[in-house]
Amino acid sequence: TSHLIPSLSYIFSYFVLPVDKRVENWPLMQSPWPTLCISTLYLLFVWLGPKWMKAREPFQMRLVLIVYNFGMVLLNLFIFRELFTASYKAGYSYICQSVDYSDNVNEVRIAAALWWYFVSKGIEYLDTVFFILRKKNNQVSFLHVYHHCTMFTLWWIGIKWVAGGQAFFGAQLNSFIHVIMYSYYGLTAFGPWIQKYLWWKRYLTMLQLVQFFVTIGHTAMSLYTDCPFPKWMHWALIAYTISFIFLFLNFYIRTYNEPKKANTGKTAVNGISANGVNKSEKLVIENGKKQKNGKA
Repeated sequence: TSHLIPSLSYIFSYFVLPVDKRVENWPLMQSPWPTLCISTLYLLFVWLGPKWMKAREPFQMRLVLIVYNFGMVLLNLFIFRELFTASYKAGYSYICQSVDYSDNVNEVRIAAALWWYFVSKGIEYLDTVFFILRKKNNQVSFLHVYHHCTMFTLWWIGIKWVAGGQAFFGAQLNSFIHVIMYSYYGLTAFGPWIQKYLWWKRYLTMLQLVQFFVTIGHTAMSLYTDCPFPKWMHWALIAYTISFIFLFLNFYIRTYNEPKKANTGKTAVNGISANGVNKSEKLVIENGKKQKNGKA
């Protein structure tokens, strides 16, 4: 027991302290429970939502999807701009940047942008909600749920302890890619007439994969230079990113390299299929209009 207590104290100090005092009173940051409850409700909806929708007609949500997707474009553009501008003004290094817990205006601006990045991952739970309400359950894959649930949950840890420093790079890179990704989603929501012009969905998946390799390279460089940033976070990030590489590569091979099957109207991009309006939905809408006009 005498050896156990010092060990626990060391682990507590190494992993938990110091928290970022600047963010502790921000929404969702005082305790992990609100974040964990939101993520638990998300997983419950993934399980129960399809059962609730089973005997119901799918929702037609074109306008909602257009507004949502382009709203996410604006939010991610804001996050990217804030991180890029504030990190430039603060003289951040892309090789090694320790966390500055001061109230410097640029440091607080970076912390706030990272908090918004964390919040955006909670908002992205709506991607799944919309799929289920539209009865696109085949799009709610393991990769889709794993990506959404872990990003929101794990980034709480990042904001709580390291709202700055090396953490800015991954969020800045990912928010930039999400600007492009949600732009694609928003355009697909306009319907099949525009989808034929969106030839670049394969390259979005490739861009995501490049992002993961860049992230591993950046993290490995930080470890190599002995950057004063929590080492356990670096190793955890590398392991987490490797899991994404395997999952996204599997998705890419199944989607683009295997023999193509009959067109099902899917508009998958990066394992998280686009919340757009596909051809089958267009037929439902058109058939509904014909019946309304008395046409068979």
